[in-house]
Formats: sequence, C-alpha cells, structure tokens
Amino acid sequence: MYEQDRPALRAVTDGVYAWVQPDGGGWAENAGAVATADGTILVGTGSTELHAQWLLWSVAHTTSGAPVRYVVNTRQPSFSNGQLPEHAVIIGHDASRAGWTDGPGADDFWAPAAHVAESAGCSPTLTVDTAITLHHAGHEIEIRHPGYPARTTGDLVVWLPRQGVLFTGGLLANRATPAVYQGSVEGSLRALDWIAGFVPDHVVPGQGPLLDAAALPAALDAQRRYCQLMLDTARAGIRDGLSPLEAAFRCELGEFADLPEAQRIVPNLHRAYTDVGSGRFDFIQAIDDTVSYNISPKSLIG
Repeated sequence: MYEQDRPALRAVTDGVYAWVQPDGGGWAENAGAVATADGTILVGTGSTELHAQWLLWSVAHTTSGAPVRYVVNTRQPSFSNGQLPEHAVIIGHDASRAGWTDGPGADDFWAPAAHVAESAGCSPTLTVDTAITLHHAGHEIEIRHPGYPARTTGDLVVWLPRQGVLFTGGLLANRATPAVYQGSVEGSLRALDWIAGFVPDHVVPGQGPLLDAAALPAALDAQRRYCQLMLDTARAGIRDGLSPLEAAFRCELGEFADLPEAQRIVPNLHRAYTDVGSGRFDFIQAIDDTVSYNISPKSLIG
C-alpha cells in the first residue's frame, strides 16, 4: 500500500507518475503522467483551475519541461482543459465532447463561472467510443471505456500493459465516498468487475491513495458494498414511499460514515432512485437536498 500525507507527484514505476490528492474529498481528483522520449502524456487534469496549474507545474518540474503532447480526459466533461498547452491533443470519450456543447454538468455546479467560461472551447479534439491505443515514443497506452454509464457517461481508464499500471479515473474511489450521481449506480457497480479484469500491479484511483495489486481487491469490495447499499436503500425507500432525502437520513452508513464527502449519499441516492425506479434525475433537487442533509439533519429525521 502506498501512503502520503500531502498532494504530490510521485513515481509509480519507471516513467509513470501519479498526482495524488490524499484525502479524496471535495474537488481533489487524482491524475498522472507518462514521460516519454518525445514529451509527456497527461492522464486527467486535476479538478479545478488551481489543481491543473499545480499538476502542470509539477509535471514540468519532474520532466525538465518536456512538452505535454497528449491529455486524456478520464471523465465527462473536464473543465480544467482551459489550463492545457494549446499544442496538446485532448482525448476524451464521445460523450465528453457532447457534454461541452450541453454546458456544465452535475459535477461542475460548484465550479466558479469564470473557471467554466475560460475552459469553453477546450473540448476533446480526439474522441473514443469504446477503445483506442496510443503508440507514442515506444509506449503503448490503451484508453478504454466500460461500454455503459458508470461514474459519468464518458468515463475512460488508461491502461499501460507493459508497466502494469491502471489509471481508473472516477470509476474507483479509495477511502473516499464515490460520486456516481452523474452516471449510474448500477453501472458503477458493474464497472468494478471490469476494473478487476485488467489485473494491474499498480492502480491510480480517481480519488484517494494509490493501490498495489494486494490492496486492490479490498478497495473494489468496499466500493461494491457502498454501491449495493445505495441500491438497497433506494429500493427500500421507493417501497416505503420515501423521498431520496428521507431515505438518506434513514440509511445507516456504517463503515462509510467517516469517509470524506459522506453527504454524497444524497445525490447518489437520487441517481439510485432513477436506476431502480422510474423518472428523471433532478439535479437541482439533489443539490437542495444535499444542503438540507448537511445543515439541519436532526430536524429532518422523522
């Protein structure tokens, strides 16, 4: 198991680096880089303008200023793209590019308006449907989509078969509450088996500390239990005529209660309700309910 106590760019294996935000909370998303003889391939862009700037500075410092040739957006969409060098080729899923024309999504609600505006027009220039392999300076980099909505509709993982390194993007959160409300709880659960099928030696999760092969099964099992808890709670809530917020207050989080961003149970349950029931995901209501859950939980418990 890898441990650290502050954000840092650290070597995973020769030429492969992970940018890890250790607490897994808020906008703290992990990213990484692959250093080659002909520039750098960036995996993810951090979560905010500041994260992207810090990531790019760290990568430039580590690689002696090598140019960033390619950038993989691991989720749909990524509003940190405005910080990327103009010459970089941005790779994303088909749905990620579509998300740029549709405007900010659920994950971008908290982003400052100026941050979103600055990134406008920085959509992926190369899009992927199911898979593509990038061959660059002797490196083989597989970019894959699970084939269904999970964390978002446009999730991509980056697999380096020669190095045994897997960047999961938002499909896996380690020691952090998963945020699956922009995609599908059922799809997120299904994607965990898909991740296990890569049999990696090293894993860079979307949030939380790095994982090695020995620690991966436990991290996958923990997220399976969380997703299943969301689905079970949604089914019980629908059966008993509860709203997602009421179901959230009734839910005993147990082992997940102390994870960063535990309030994500509310939007996650809103999504789970649409997965197992009917109707559409109401993002504004999910946000309002999350505020209520945080501010006055005791007054709302029946």
